[in-house]
Amino acid sequence: MSTVSTVNGGISFWYADQGTPLAREPLPGDATADICIVGGGYTGLWTAYYLKKAVPFLNITVLEAKFCGYGASGRNGGWLYNGIAGRDRYAKLHGHEAAVRLQQAMNETVDEVVRVAAEEDIDADIHRGGVLEVAYTPAQLARLKDFHSVEIAFGETDRVLRGARETCERVNVTGAVGSTWTPHGARLHPVKLVKGLAATVEALGVTIHESTPVTEIKPKHAHTPYGTVRAPYILRCTEGFTANLKGQRRTWLPMNSSMIATEPLPRSVWDSIGWDGRETLGDMAHAYMYAQRTADDRIALGGRGVPYRFGSGTDNDGRTQAATIEALRDILVRLFPTTAGARIDHAWSGVLGVPRDWCATVTLDRSTGLGWAGGYVGSGVATTNLAARTLRDLIQQDSGQSGPTELTALPWVGHKVRRWEPEPFRWLGVHGMYAAYRAADRRELTSPRAGTDPVAKAADRLAGRH
Repeated sequence: MSTVSTVNGGISFWYADQGTPLAREPLPGDATADICIVGGGYTGLWTAYYLKKAVPFLNITVLEAKFCGYGASGRNGGWLYNGIAGRDRYAKLHGHEAAVRLQQAMNETVDEVVRVAAEEDIDADIHRGGVLEVAYTPAQLARLKDFHSVEIAFGETDRVLRGARETCERVNVTGAVGSTWTPHGARLHPVKLVKGLAATVEALGVTIHESTPVTEIKPKHAHTPYGTVRAPYILRCTEGFTANLKGQRRTWLPMNSSMIATEPLPRSVWDSIGWDGRETLGDMAHAYMYAQRTADDRIALGGRGVPYRFGSGTDNDGRTQAATIEALRDILVRLFPTTAGARIDHAWSGVLGVPRDWCATVTLDRSTGLGWAGGYVGSGVATTNLAARTLRDLIQQDSGQSGPTELTALPWVGHKVRRWEPEPFRWLGVHGMYAAYRAADRRELTSPRAGTDPVAKAADRLAGRH
């Protein structure tokens, strides 16, 4: 497999496929709005969409540092699925039924994104093949069965558990010993979705200023180098780039995730792999991978790579390390040996927001008018939509246009979490955690034991994930 001609960075393969957009005009000076949204990714654009649809006369301004979709919204794996970070913790804090309601809302969110994309004529290569998560070691199989049982307990009665033969009939993952599949998922092209969404909200009358970095957010003020936008509501929708804002360095940790995309694979390779259902594909490793079969028959596959940059730094236009590209290529070939001769056309990376307790949140502080949503821990393609609709309802409730709704009563609303540790403890902790996960995965690959490696369990406790 060749990586000599691999494009590294350039934001992502999805932009190489679609072309980098011309940036909209930056903020020309001081301005006012009814609502100012900081961040032009999925969260910010969905929020603008639902607010403008609910109250068409609202003056809404979106401020974006680069261009809409520059961050995780234009670099992710294209998994539109029903996972949400923190559900188990919310069950402990608020009770099982509250967490079931949150899960049901996520199931419905997959349908909602598909519905809006069709209604607004956004062609994002959406294919509803569901989500297939596979196990290929005894330890992974034990975790997969536990995971499957937990999902059933949270109301996913349409989830299916499959054995080795049934799994390989769907996707021929080498060594697969079992899988679980849910219909609540779809593959999509991330950039087609974000570009279509940006064009849609602009057509509705939302003002978008790109090349306009916000340096500080205060009640009723969003400060930029070009002027200040004043609005009763300022909504922070910056996810993995939140650490760039003044005073937010330790709020959400910008975790790196990297991806590769192969060349379009020939029919002979697909005959050996299968994957005719075009499910999104994941595994039960501790340092897990995620993949999709793209509309033009590539495999786009991602994983953690170098997990974190010192001081909450972010990458430069998606460039990733050569060692990470090699590691992802090795995963690809281990799963699908017939891809060994395929060219890797593109590699890139991006950051996702991770709160200290690994719980996604959405909040509106009614005393200040400041709101925020994020901390999706890699599950943001669908969660951003639910967060946006929840922010809409919270603002309408606060402004007296409506009362509480089912969404404002969900347990992730208003959740508080402590800040991350200062450096160098943050860097040491994250790198130590993923070193432990990788070591545990290596041992589990050769171990006949069905139990999870104890080092991985210790890393989970250290990270606060369980």
